[in-house]
Amino acid sequence: MISDEDIEKAVSYLRDNASDAAQATANRQYLEKFSTVLKALIMSEHLAEPVNAQERYAHSDVRYRNHLEGLKVAIFEDEKSRNLRDAADVKIEVWRTMQATLRAEGKAHT
Repeated sequence: MISDEDIEKAVSYLRDNASDAAQATANRQYLEKFSTVLKALIMSEHLAEPVNAQERYAHSDVRYRNHLEGLKVAIFEDEKSRNLRDAADVKIEVWRTMQATLRAEGKAHT
């Protein structure tokens, strides 16, 4: 049984963490878009080379690898936040279903 207190905590969690969740998503999306920019900047440092060589330089560049590490962290934080929000949402939905079932059972017994 899910208590009313549990539901209050879940709703409070969703409310109190909305800003952090939005920031995690924004960080992730920014870094995903920036991957293309950084790759292009690094490739532009090797314009005398063929495009496939430029890509090889970009992918092996320490700046690009560091960026990917940062992107990994951003993806983890965004997914963690999303999973915690989903868990709170599921708890609330289960509680709603339980409440509806209790109401239906109460009507059936009268």
